[in-house]
Amino acid sequence: MPLESMYKVVIHKAGGYEQLKLESHPVPKPGDRQVLIRTEAVGVNYADVCVRWGVYESARRFVGWPITPGFEYSGWVEEVGREVEHVKPGDPVFGVTLFNGYSTHVCAPADLVWPKPQALDFEAAAGFLAVYLTAYHGLLQNVVIRPGMRVLVHSAGGGVGSALIQLCKLHNLHVTGVVGGRHKVEYVRQLGANAVIDKSTQSLWLEAKRLCPDGYDLVFDANGPETLAQSYVHLRPTGKLLVYGFHTLLPKQGGRFNYPKAVLGMLRMPRFNPLVMTSENKGVVAFNLSFLFGRTDLLHAAVNDLTAWVEAGSIRAPKVCSFALEDVAQAHRTLESGETTGKLVLRTASPSGWPSAPTHRS
Repeated sequence: MPLESMYKVVIHKAGGYEQLKLESHPVPKPGDRQVLIRTEAVGVNYADVCVRWGVYESARRFVGWPITPGFEYSGWVEEVGREVEHVKPGDPVFGVTLFNGYSTHVCAPADLVWPKPQALDFEAAAGFLAVYLTAYHGLLQNVVIRPGMRVLVHSAGGGVGSALIQLCKLHNLHVTGVVGGRHKVEYVRQLGANAVIDKSTQSLWLEAKRLCPDGYDLVFDANGPETLAQSYVHLRPTGKLLVYGFHTLLPKQGGRFNYPKAVLGMLRMPRFNPLVMTSENKGVVAFNLSFLFGRTDLLHAAVNDLTAWVEAGSIRAPKVCSFALEDVAQAHRTLESGETTGKLVLRTASPSGWPSAPTHRS
């Protein structure tokens, strides 16, 4: 591959794994307030699967087809724009990008690029920001917390869930994690959960009620119709349900979006009545990190804290499982299985022997 070219994964239309095309494109030139990064690794998130299916709203609104998925990366600064001063060529960095992450080179806005923490290697850094920024925004920028609050975290063995468990413990909250298999129980305990519910062997809501009879102050739920209604029921007065995804609307495996299942799921989606919420003193908060990239004030505050905490050893990156960039389809297949713990990343440093990819010129 010539030095002026790069590899990236491109999706030209919605579909299964076969739509993940590895292509060669020209390396972009950074603008005045941009940074060109040669990536070492990039994070894989469930949102990327939704992008491939064509059901991710911010992808449709901001990009359309074709699109390169990916929100986060780590690597080396290759070139900076004229107005960039906080990083320079040769610096190890990590950052976020509104798509275009699955690439050997990323041209990113300078205010979304930060020095890589020394405590994280490149793979860990690539899988750190999306999950921790989501967890930080939900727990520390959306609600007011107090020591001793009771928190229930669904999908506690995943990337965001494992970040939430650690941030809850860091702030002296009592946190219960929910997992879907025995192999995730010990992992979540080691992260610091006070209790773990394995819904594959236990009755989720009976156990949740037993552990916290008066209800939870906060419930974090990215499941969708499978759990949202009962998550709300199990709040105590003044409690908040925080919604950041709808995984049970989506197929676990098979690679293709199941529209009939999604329609049935939408019909089962709970409707929260403001009159009832007022009388019960309960609230529902929903958020999506991809619509917050313009709020650099929030992102910088979060990254400053998270970097300090990870350097001090107060939090750690999720457990990482890595795939080569050309194995992106297998990474998506693995993520869709629902059996993963921690975070998946793609290794993007160019090895010799990569298969030749179609070359595209802009």
